[in-house]
Amino acid sequence: MALSVAILFGGLVATYVLHTIWQWRRLSHVPGPFYAGFSKLWMFKEAMLSRLPTAFEEMGKKYGSLVRVGPNELITDDPDVLRRMMAARSPYTRGPWYEAFRVDPTKDNVITLREDSAHAARRAQILPGYSGKENLSMEGSIETQIARLIELIETKYLSSKGDYCPMDWGVKAQYFTLDVIGDLAWGQPMGFLEQDADVFDYIKITTASATAMMVIATYPTLTRLLQSRFLRTLLPKETDKIGFGALIGVTKDVVAKRFKPDAPDHHDMLSSFIRHGLNQEEASSETLLQIVAGSDTSASTIRAVMLHLLSNPRVYNKLQTEIDQAIEMGNISSPVKEAEGRRLPYLQAVIKEGLRIMPPASGAFFKVVPPEGDTIDGKFIPGGTQIGSNVMAIHRSRKIYGPDAEIYRPERWFEAEGEQLARMNSTVDLIFHYGKFQCPGKGVAWMEFNKVFVEGLWVIDNFWVRVTRRNEEQLR
Repeated sequence: MALSVAILFGGLVATYVLHTIWQWRRLSHVPGPFYAGFSKLWMFKEAMLSRLPTAFEEMGKKYGSLVRVGPNELITDDPDVLRRMMAARSPYTRGPWYEAFRVDPTKDNVITLREDSAHAARRAQILPGYSGKENLSMEGSIETQIARLIELIETKYLSSKGDYCPMDWGVKAQYFTLDVIGDLAWGQPMGFLEQDADVFDYIKITTASATAMMVIATYPTLTRLLQSRFLRTLLPKETDKIGFGALIGVTKDVVAKRFKPDAPDHHDMLSSFIRHGLNQEEASSETLLQIVAGSDTSASTIRAVMLHLLSNPRVYNKLQTEIDQAIEMGNISSPVKEAEGRRLPYLQAVIKEGLRIMPPASGAFFKVVPPEGDTIDGKFIPGGTQIGSNVMAIHRSRKIYGPDAEIYRPERWFEAEGEQLARMNSTVDLIFHYGKFQCPGKGVAWMEFNKVFVEGLWVIDNFWVRVTRRNEEQLR
């Protein structure tokens, strides 16, 4: 008996060792941290330290354009490769990495659907809602929330010579984006700005769990285990009174009311989803995704742009001058329209630099190499390999953006021309992904950016600012 157990154990150990050696050899021609070829401990360590995107960038500088970061995981900083991977007819598919982002563990959404035909069908159902074609009040909804943000600042956080009222802009920016997406998604904000409070501690709890999400995404098997019916009770649930679970409960309640026979007609994204065939569970899952993904990423960009504006007086003054001149010439309405914001060239450069210098979604977004394999950076990559995006290396690339690519400098968008400018624009566009994987909320995000700076996932906290009225003399 003891001998049989020993033989079985020895066989299991030998199988594990042989599998590890085989897995190491199949990608051994791609450089990277040595022990990353044998286990995911390198990625696990960097995820636990909340520095995985920065670590990927460092590895790119050390090992080159294509880097091995796990036994079956590579990252690339080549925008052309990424566009080819994400093209409409690309044979690449989403990897297990995406499964960690089931905001409702019981149901897939447009991000976590990995099979191409199912993903394409879902995109076709939700895109009309995101485009604004069926929600004619989309721009007005954003304007309403901008007005509420300004009102909140003016009534509670306006400092003067004798009254100092510090404001955490990082928090208020997310209050704003959460209320915007709530208004767009189901026709009413969630009350973050009105209450000037973190409703059901959503921001506090999701911020605290950000590191855990990156760790879980590194281990898809762990994701499946946690989302299984045996351990699902450990995850946030709709009966929770606070945090993400409470948001799930609110969302499901709103969606359920829309599916009642006597439900009134609405002109928001949720109604568009329903008109295009989503059932109640699917509509709940997509609406929940809107709120989580749409609010966090937009808030990150708004914070990043504002941080760099406040820390670069030259840039701040130049943007202020462009806005003042546009007002004087009658080129800006009150509130500013998105089309008017798009016609302010320096504003566009300011936003693009903010997106580039601190990309709002900095995950690797691993895709699966098709069975026939592929050749990348002159190296054959076997089918089944996971290839992700080295986000920070791409958007701080000196080859693309110039020798000072790590510096926030909007002027680069005016100095570049021709092919170089086109390459810069197409690369910064990759922040919203490309082709069959392009973010459906890209238009909504740009509408927010083109409006909020005229009027008034990175975790940025303790972003305290002092807000004062501009001297009337400056406007003359």
